[in-house]
Order: sequence, then structure tokens, then C-alpha cells
Amino acid sequence: MQKFFVKNNQIEENIINIIEEDVNHIINVLRLKREDEIQICNQETAKNYIAKIVQYDKEKVVCKIEREIKSEVEPKVNVTLYQGLPKADKMELIIQKTTEIGIKRIIPVSMERSIVKLNEKDSKKKIQRWQKIAEVAAKQSKRDKIPQIEDVINISKIYSNINEYDIFIVAYENEKQIKLKEILKKYNSAKNIAVLIGPEGGIEEKEIEKLKQSGVTTVSLGSTILRTETAPIVITSNILYELEN
Repeated sequence: MQKFFVKNNQIEENIINIIEEDVNHIINVLRLKREDEIQICNQETAKNYIAKIVQYDKEKVVCKIEREIKSEVEPKVNVTLYQGLPKADKMELIIQKTTEIGIKRIIPVSMERSIVKLNEKDSKKKIQRWQKIAEVAAKQSKRDKIPQIEDVINISKIYSNINEYDIFIVAYENEKQIKLKEILKKYNSAKNIAVLIGPEGGIEEKEIEKLKQSGVTTVSLGSTILRTETAPIVITSNILYELEN
């Protein structure tokens, strides 16, 4: 059954109005008709409903709530990914796959070795596209929350954010002593975790030193060097696997 997201203002008592791009998808792509049922999730409350299509036009699809259903797909551990800006196609892959896994929030980070440099205009367009990719991936994986893709920040802004989390982890290829598994065992009750992954060229040593001074924990992800688009998938999977259980 297809799943769609709505906001509070699209729900009036037992009626839900689906609008914008989803209208075309329902009518022209899926070719759904009156009396067909779909799953609808209020992305602001994470409540899920089975609803029946009662009417539609080019502007909206009107659905009547049949029943509320219980859903427990969202992880109990909140993982925020600070991703060093990679090339566009890599960022899209990272957003898609970490959304499927269960990431809560993704914050693109401009770093010393970032190949991609975005001005304000380009950044806004990218964020809009990346947010849409997160939405599509959330629908496909039947999540109840769409991860928030935030504005691009400079790495210097991370230093003041570290205390927001139970632990802030940086995957660093030159870390030989501290393993991710060890840290997750130590912080096995953590519910709010941040992860920083460097761009294609990795993280500069001076950036690592400043991060360490601010209180981050550098970890090794294993004996091999992972690509910037592989590392966030691996680390998010491991965190949620270890701490959800």
C-alpha cells in the first residue's frame, strides 16, 4: 500500500487533503481511483491512517480516514549526520540510504578539503532537492518522519553544537586505537548521537585537533578506508543496530 505524508493543516476531523506533487503521483502515476485505500502519515505527529479516496481533481485528493494504525518504524535513537560536502551525486546517495536506515537529521558541512563550494543561491536549490530526496526515500521505506536536511554550515559552527548530544563521533581514518564498537558499548544508553564524516579528501589534521579539543570522540570504522558516501551508511547502520537492541 502506498504511503503519503501530510501536515496538520491538511487534516480536518476525518478528512485529509493531499496536495501538490502527490496529486499527480496518485492520479496519473499510480492511477488510483475513488474507494482505493492508501496509508497517510502526519509528519508532524507521526500518526498513521488508512484512508479511502473519496474524490479528486487536479488540485487535491480528498481522503476519508477509515482507521488509525499503530506504527513503530522510527528508531528510538536519534542520529544526526554532519556530512562533509561531497559531490552532488554522492550527497544524494547518502541522503537516500541513511534515510532508509533511520537517520533523523542531516547537516551538510563545508570543510577544508570539500571539493564542492556552494554560494547562497546554489545552496538553497540543493537543500530543496535534497529534502525532496529524503521525502521520497522516507515514503519508500515507510518511515513516519522525514529527515530534516538543514542549511550548509561551516565546520567551525560544530564546536558549539557538541554539547547538544550524548556523544559526538567523528569517523577518522588515522584513528588506530578507538573502535566504533567500543564507544557504542560505553554509551549504550545514548539516545541522541551526532556523527561527522569528512568529504572526499578526508578531514584536515587541524580540523581534527580543534574537534578533539571541543570534546568529540574520533573512532575507527575498520582497517579499510571507506569512501565518503560509504562511511555514513556503515556508521549509521552500526549505531542503530547496536543501540536499538
